[in-house]
Amino acid sequence: MIYTEYFMAEERVQKVLARMGFGSRREIEAWIEQGRVKINRGTAKLGDKVVDGDRVELNNRRAIISLEPAGTRVIAYNKPEGEVCSRKDEKNRASVYKNLPKISNGRWVGIGRLDINTSGLLLFTNDGELANHMMHPSSGIEREYATRVHGEISDQQLALLQAGVELDDGPAHFETIEDAGGEGSNHWYHVVLKEGRNREVRRLWESQQVQVSRLIRVRYGPVRLPRNLRQRKAIELLPDEVTKLASAVNYKLSRVGMVRKPARSGASRFGAVAGAPRGRSQFTDNRQAAAKKAQPGRRTGKKHKK
Repeated sequence: MIYTEYFMAEERVQKVLARMGFGSRREIEAWIEQGRVKINRGTAKLGDKVVDGDRVELNNRRAIISLEPAGTRVIAYNKPEGEVCSRKDEKNRASVYKNLPKISNGRWVGIGRLDINTSGLLLFTNDGELANHMMHPSSGIEREYATRVHGEISDQQLALLQAGVELDDGPAHFETIEDAGGEGSNHWYHVVLKEGRNREVRRLWESQQVQVSRLIRVRYGPVRLPRNLRQRKAIELLPDEVTKLASAVNYKLSRVGMVRKPARSGASRFGAVAGAPRGRSQFTDNRQAAAKKAQPGRRTGKKHKK
């Protein structure tokens, strides 16, 4: 008689929960240390492993473990000014999470943040590991902002902002600065950063004694803010777009989630304010059919190079 021994697959709990979208691996490890994670009613410890069917409680939320990776999904959200990027706010201010589509057996994890006075593109995913890769400083992924500044600024100051200035938390600089036009003392520029420190764009401009009167994120990596995506609305990226996003940070996807029914947004056009960004979206699916008929937006002025 031949006996065959079967071993049930198991993985570390923080890795599985991160993949299921409950947070980044680092966040979950901190919660385990704080005793906020339970496996089959027992308090979890760092190093504990789980198998299919285990029941986990995390911050009063319950989930059944599945080692089969869920399809990675990503949504783009057009944040207005006045919303915060935290799930709960002590001042009871509106949260971006209130407007996101519901998701089962997981949660949306924000890829980066925007301060309350900044609007524009926010990305969310159900894959905590992808979010962690995207936000890690080593990714070097580009963030592009349309900024309207109040005050006079010289070519020498623009060159200095690209060469680098010293901020309270260390040196910083813009990768590129593109003049996008404007009238009087209010002028639009498109700037690109490869990191996401707190209020970094505003602080860089303030180092040159000019104030930012409007700040809009228009691109994160290969994803641009869709022109017809209204504020407080979200749209799901298609599988090829998710793959392109993951490739930008050398992250290997286990499986890409399928978009069953992409939400359609209103036809409102992004960039209605004079001088605001009017670049076309890089989304290529049929949700952008109307945009194909429109001429590409134009920017005035010159591009400042290092």
